Amino acid sequence: MPVLDSDKHYWVGDEEVDKLLRRGEGWLAAHPEKEMIARRYLKFQKRLTREALARLADEDEPDPETTRTRHGEAEQVLEKPLRLNDRRMTAVVEALQASGAKRVIDLGCGEGRLLRKLLRHKQFQEILGIDASVRALELAAARLRLDRLAPRQRARVRLLHGALTYRDKRLEGHDAVAVVEVIEHLDLARLAAFERALFEFARPGVVVVTTPNREYNVKFENLPAGNLRHRDHRFEWTRAEFRDWADRTAGAHGYQVETQGIGEEDPELGTPTQMGIFERCA
Repeated sequence: MPVLDSDKHYWVGDEEVDKLLRRGEGWLAAHPEKEMIARRYLKFQKRLTREALARLADEDEPDPETTRTRHGEAEQVLEKPLRLNDRRMTAVVEALQASGAKRVIDLGCGEGRLLRKLLRHKQFQEILGIDASVRALELAAARLRLDRLAPRQRARVRLLHGALTYRDKRLEGHDAVAVVEVIEHLDLARLAAFERALFEFARPGVVVVTTPNREYNVKFENLPAGNLRHRDHRFEWTRAEFRDWADRTAGAHGYQVETQGIGEEDPELGTPTQMGIFERCA
């Protein structure tokens, strides 16, 4: 009805874009008249219409987070002998604890593995999980047993649906953001948009990023030569490539960064996972 109503009697702003996408979830991205619907719903405001259509185009592509959830077992089986997932989560939690953060975000939270560990520590008073996959958020809610948590615990954690490559005001004002095994699921062409959304606009005090070390892949006997660890990985960086990206990103946005490894270290190949800890400069 709001599309057919030419006389909206309230202010049409950024919130209306979110409302349109919520109401259109599951059908609007593929609708043949989506441009007309967006234009009319948003009262022909060009900026809002462009933003809505860009986000719809993003939804219409295969969702990397959904794919990550669907095919994640293969990667976990590959890494299980190293207990790499446990080590990775422990390292991230320790880095967040050391930062003194109280309000934290797990960006690309998937099925909630990190969120569950964060809930065990009273230091983290507000915990926000954001993911582009509604299905992943449903699994996270089940893993966390949100419907059974005590009221005080339940008040500490929220799950929100959101894209990773667009400015989102809900991310602003937090002490720290964890981005665990997420960036490699993004197309390289969209990485700059992710960097701006996180480091330029959200600007948390600390960002902790982990990603695979491609050099280490030869250690996995069940991984064919030249393959990446996950079918949806768009890239995997060497240690030098990760350091270059981390240094460039930190320098461009007023952060300093320290890179280190996670997992058993090989003298020549490094560790299976790379981690960057970004701290915003004063």
